Amino acid sequence: MSNGARHALGVVAGLLLPPLAAAGLWYGVGQLTLQAQQAFQISWIAVGVLAATGVVLAFLAASRLSPIASLVGGLAFLSVGVLPFVEMYTRIRLLPVDLLPGELRNGFTTLTYTGLQVMIGLMLLVASFFPSRWRGSAREPAEPVEYESTWGTASPQSPYLPPRSGSEDATRPMYRE
Repeated sequence: MSNGARHALGVVAGLLLPPLAAAGLWYGVGQLTLQAQQAFQISWIAVGVLAATGVVLAFLAASRLSPIASLVGGLAFLSVGVLPFVEMYTRIRLLPVDLLPGELRNGFTTLTYTGLQVMIGLMLLVASFFPSRWRGSAREPAEPVEYESTWGTASPQSPYLPPRSGSEDATRPMYRE
């Protein structure tokens, strides 16, 4: 895969996967909290959604697809996660809490006000900073290089090397069968 195609797929993954991961986190945390508070039970659907969201976040952070995916996702999570701190500083309501339904609203406020979205955003940003993720895979040489054998021919002595002592075969490895 060429680097251009890899980065284009990274942009697409960076635009599609972080909102899905955020919705999964918000739903999973909200449903798990709601079931624990109301019935003192574990919602296994919420645990499954959180596990699937963890897989999506791990794919964003560690895939060889492109670091643009984790960069875009990290910026999205970080920008949403910083909003409560900006609210506290400016005393202006910025969070869109009223637009979300019940479980999503509960999970959103839990994750945002505890700072976990900032941590997820920073994790994704740091994962995109490694230079090895920006490089493409190593290409194979176009054609193999063949070297001419000098076996048995006398090569002239280099003026930069010390003079030879002993027989010429002293440094050749001995192959045994």
